[in-house]
Amino acid sequence: MYTEEIHNLLTIKFLEESFQDCFLIGIEQHGKTISVFLDSDTVISFDRCKAISRFLENEFDQNNWFGTDYILEVSSAGIDRPLTFPRQFIKNIGRGLSVQLNDSQEFNGTLISADQEQLTLSWEEIRKEKNKKIKEIHETKIPYSSIKEAKIIVKI
Repeated sequence: MYTEEIHNLLTIKFLEESFQDCFLIGIEQHGKTISVFLDSDTVISFDRCKAISRFLENEFDQNNWFGTDYILEVSSAGIDRPLTFPRQFIKNIGRGLSVQLNDSQEFNGTLISADQEQLTLSWEEIRKEKNKKIKEIHETKIPYSSIKEAKIIVKI
């Protein structure tokens, strides 16, 4: 597997003006299929994925890394993949987020802020006091180092 080489190639590609806001989420290989997952601070369009795919195919073929019989898939990280980088959290401020911590605690709420070190999650709880329902807004700051997995909550 040429994970480090692919990463280095993409680092060079992301220096180009039209790709400067792009970043690599992951590289997976299953048999002869190589999957490259990308994200950006704006949007990963089909045209951007196509351009990166052609760039990588050219490099793969010139270096004969995978022979002639391989499948290359280049796509956005997708809504179902966990968030891993601070810039992904920053990009998704305002969305629902499910966070599982390393100590097995779980939080579901709205991502209200994020920076390079931590995120802030907010959620509402309703409790009964006598015959009244009382809404309480809770917030918690979570350092990225405490997160085992964080995923966007998809509302249907």
